[in-house]
Amino acid sequence: MTGTGTQARSVFIWICEGTWRASVDAALDLAPAGADFTLLHVTPAEVPDAVHGAYAGLLGRAGRDPGSRLEEMAATSAGELLEAAASRLGRPCKRLEITGRAERAVVAASARADLLIVARDGDRARLGPKSLGKATRFVVDHAACPVLLVWPGAPPGVATIPPPPPST
Repeated sequence: MTGTGTQARSVFIWICEGTWRASVDAALDLAPAGADFTLLHVTPAEVPDAVHGAYAGLLGRAGRDPGSRLEEMAATSAGELLEAAASRLGRPCKRLEITGRAERAVVAASARADLLIVARDGDRARLGPKSLGKATRFVVDHAACPVLLVWPGAPPGVATIPPPPPST
């Protein structure tokens, strides 16, 4: 974290559809007083790229490239999601919209943070490694700052921990 004194802590909140509320609530409950918040959203580029390629492959087709429309829709959706998160946060914050591979974009962006808040996005019925999706697992493993990992709802009981592997 940033050194002691009057310098504000930089807290990045990864905003994802379905789990963003838990991340914002955790920031409100647990972030250092006076923190500078940045809401981070990543829109994957793979789908629009595939649509652009498919359209380009249909030689002789007239009309507007549907990939452009898909990109516009994704940008609108990201903006609305960030607006909802900023409203829930209720404090001044920066908004960072990135297009790319989510896991790599979040790791790169959070390198400037003192804390990254992330919500679990996998199996919510039990404790264990499957409670993290692939992108979130990558972020937790590679982030260059402390990561606060939160449940997007009530966590399952300890009895849901998978059993140990059989002894050999």
